[in-house]
Amino acid sequence: MSSNEPHLAGFFQLELRQWLTKAGWPAFRAQQVFHWIHRRAICEFREAGNLPGSLRAWLQEHAIFPSLYERRRQTSQDGTVKYLFGLGDGETIEAVMIPDEHRTTVCVSTQVGCAMGCTFCATGQMGLHRQLNPAEIISQVLHVQHSHTAGPVTHVVFMGMGEPLANYAAAIKALQLLHDPQGLNISYRRMTVSTCGLVPEIRQLAGEGLPITLAVSLHAPDDQRRSAIMPINRRYPLAELLPACASYAEDTSRRLTFEYALVKGFNDTKNDARLLAERIRDIHCHVNLIPVNSVHDTYQAPTAGDIDRFLSILVDRGIQASVRRERGADIDGACGQLRQREEG
Repeated sequence: MSSNEPHLAGFFQLELRQWLTKAGWPAFRAQQVFHWIHRRAICEFREAGNLPGSLRAWLQEHAIFPSLYERRRQTSQDGTVKYLFGLGDGETIEAVMIPDEHRTTVCVSTQVGCAMGCTFCATGQMGLHRQLNPAEIISQVLHVQHSHTAGPVTHVVFMGMGEPLANYAAAIKALQLLHDPQGLNISYRRMTVSTCGLVPEIRQLAGEGLPITLAVSLHAPDDQRRSAIMPINRRYPLAELLPACASYAEDTSRRLTFEYALVKGFNDTKNDARLLAERIRDIHCHVNLIPVNSVHDTYQAPTAGDIDRFLSILVDRGIQASVRRERGADIDGACGQLRQREEG
């Protein structure tokens, strides 16, 4: 099979119908194929019992499905599962399944590696290898849906390897496929897209009409320190980023999330908390404080007392904020760590 064959998981049902009928298959088969891929989350077409054997064989020969395979899995004591997936060209990506009492969240990758170069992120130190196509993004969720027996996937976050808004068209199509009522039917309000701060794409996303949550990685309350750890800030400094964030929240009527990784001795002081509160006070937002998950010895998390103090200062100034509960601490839970370990 050549790389020109289509990835079926990335087809809308209309696209699938057009492709099948062009090849001489009845139009109604498109709904059946779409249902088996997205609703039943099969791993291969031999499981699709109501498709004729001739069609299953033809699909096997003329299309790519599935778009990835499980290469390695790590399971934490808290139930978090980290997947390393292999792709058709030999590249690898990561996804994480996070179970909770009433929800199952899957964190997906949108690129192989990342070009943004954030210094605290294992993926950012890899560089960008290539973009993922929509099928490779959604297949991470489909695989978890197929292999996880504790309940259906209820939430999806685009917070894995890569910058989602730098793979804009593929990310948008993946969101739409995940939301499709004939597929997994996941509410847009249960999906989150993370970005390091691509201002033009943030403004473009606001106009898509998708009521998703946007999570913006902030990590410092001023340009000097943010530029030191996030090179994107030199292109889109806070004076451009924060107005775009305010506009997104206003245009979509959705509360925006600011991700703030707390690093001991770098951005965790009382003055930092006060400056952060001042900068974002007029934005409808929530601050997610994240004790940094150290990629190497350069960064360490503050003490529990310092984290609580930082949180209290934000809350006292009217900022909605919380501390992210650590999950998968006993495995390679941080973005890019398992791939780094596998690749040596």
